[in-house]
Amino acid sequence: MGRGYIVENMVEKYLSSLQAPDSTGTSCVTGLLIGQSTSQRDLVALAVRTPQRNTDGQGSPSINRRAWISLDHLDVEWVTEHARQVSRMLPGGLSILGVFLVTVPELSKEAQNILRQLIFAVDKHISKGRLWSLTNEDVTEKVALHICTETRKTVCRTFDIRDPKSSAKPADWKYQLGVCTSWQVLTCSVGLDLLIPVLDMRVLPQDMEKCMKEGLKIWAKQIEVGLCLINGKILADETEIVAGQKKNAKPVQQTFQAQILIPMAEPPSVQTSTVLVKMCSGSLSLKGMVHCRAYLQSNKSRVKDAAKVIKRDIINTVSSRVEMFLEDLLMEGVDNGSVEQVLPRRVFASLPGMTLCVCDYMFPDECLSDVSDRLKELLDWDMPEDSIDTSQEAIIGRTSLKLKTTSTVDTVPEMPCDHPNKAPKSLKNYYISVAMAAAVALLATGTSLLYLSD
Repeated sequence: MGRGYIVENMVEKYLSSLQAPDSTGTSCVTGLLIGQSTSQRDLVALAVRTPQRNTDGQGSPSINRRAWISLDHLDVEWVTEHARQVSRMLPGGLSILGVFLVTVPELSKEAQNILRQLIFAVDKHISKGRLWSLTNEDVTEKVALHICTETRKTVCRTFDIRDPKSSAKPADWKYQLGVCTSWQVLTCSVGLDLLIPVLDMRVLPQDMEKCMKEGLKIWAKQIEVGLCLINGKILADETEIVAGQKKNAKPVQQTFQAQILIPMAEPPSVQTSTVLVKMCSGSLSLKGMVHCRAYLQSNKSRVKDAAKVIKRDIINTVSSRVEMFLEDLLMEGVDNGSVEQVLPRRVFASLPGMTLCVCDYMFPDECLSDVSDRLKELLDWDMPEDSIDTSQEAIIGRTSLKLKTTSTVDTVPEMPCDHPNKAPKSLKNYYISVAMAAAVALLATGTSLLYLSD
């Protein structure tokens, strides 16, 4: 028996609104299916069609409900880029579950080949920049939905993204009213104070992107292994976050406050190794406070489920903002010296008729109308400006990223590190940024601050 998908009724209405084109011929429209997947069941909360690429190939995408495309001109790269941008807008607990394809006329064999191609291409593009690791409990089957506008026939199959040679498996697709009315909400505010080394500022920003990812991976691993408190309490992993509910009771939405405690470094007794120290030409400092949010679909969700989704949201929102900073550098470049940029603040928008929210990132020079237009472009939903919540991250003290450069210096050869208060073994393969090599004491202090951050 294949997987089963419980689908919000509004998704059915949305897919039905994608009418056949006026012209005859083999045409199609593609899109993304968004929701939450667990070992027990999968819920599909939202369907989003792929926006039409502008004819000049520049600027942001534009929505045109009547602009179907030929199967022969399907732009896989554009579909995957749309998926990457949409994934940034999803809070913890929500993800892209798969893709849909609406065709006229019905082309079962061709449609399955296209869906298979899209499934693997989308997952590869999204996971490329992901900083957290999949666990054994993560569901790796992605759904592929094919709809024919003439016959209204719906075919649902799944592919296992772990196996590039996996064959399609049949899956059950059922619409249900009120799927998205009682999700459990977790919120968390996280302070950032990270210092990331940049080895060589002469080749920006490509090499700097690599340094940023390496530095963020260390921090992301700390978040993943951190202890998660729910409403200030330490609870066992298997404990249900909604305790005391009667069997078959109607789910009631509740909000929980999460807190992540970062463990200290290895005990001094094991911190005896050698460390490779290299001088760097610059550093990136990431400071501020970020607001995180995650959703769980069931009252039966456990503490470890809650910890997983909120931790991934913390990692994703920081990673997304750093990516935006690097994208700006690609276009603008940077000279030697110092550059300081306020990263975009996170804003939330309620989906019509649901208790779920999506998010976007609002730059200092943007207004609510820009956010509303972007949500419309990428999610194909009308988001009134008054439905956008900008209060979660205050303007004062927002997250900022500062780039500081100095003249490039030669690398220092590998040095012994036998003292227990110096760098631990876990940092052996990482570079340590030194802005000014004034003295050995400053080097030791900088190294300690790096791995003891947070």
